[in-house]
Parts: sequence; C-alpha cells; structure tokens
Amino acid sequence: MTGSKGYYRRARQLLKKKPREKGKPKLGKLLIEYALGSQVIIKMDSSVQKSLPHKRFHGKIGTVVEKRGRGYVISVAMGDAVKEIIIRSEHLEPYKGG
Repeated sequence: MTGSKGYYRRARQLLKKKPREKGKPKLGKLLIEYALGSQVIIKMDSSVQKSLPHKRFHGKIGTVVEKRGRGYVISVAMGDAVKEIIIRSEHLEPYKGG
C-alpha cells in the first residue's frame, strides 16, 4: 500500500494541540489587528481549517504586506525566494523579538 500524498501528510505533530489549548480559538487572538510592516509568526491552528497555510510555513516569521478581506498577505523568505501567502489571523501571532 502506497503512502498518502495529501496536502498535510506527515503533519500530525504540527497540527496537534496541547490539552489546555484544545477547542475553538480564543476571542482575543481573532481581534488582533496587524499593522502593515509588522512581523508575525505563522502558527497553524488546526481547529480552523479555512485559510490554513501549508506545513512548510509553520513556525516561520513573515512581514505583513497588506490586508485582503478577512486575511493578511504575508511575505516570507524561503532561502533565496520570497513567498507571499494569504493567511487569516487565526494562524498568526505577533512577533515580539527584535
């Protein structure tokens, strides 16, 4: 039997939540407005399947380029390339580093 070729194959650990984090996302996380140019961490939230980014972007730090509808356009450096992906705020966290 051949292995699965799905979009989120081998992502069980990435999508797994800790026991106290399970369930719907917190309201405060949804209400955060990200300013243009601010840095964000891409963290996939498995309780919201809509606009879920690809697993290769999980944990990456990106820059907010624009707001598009309910989501944000995030610019992420992947080696020499710069990717722009559209993600909803459920899958973003503010970056507090330097």
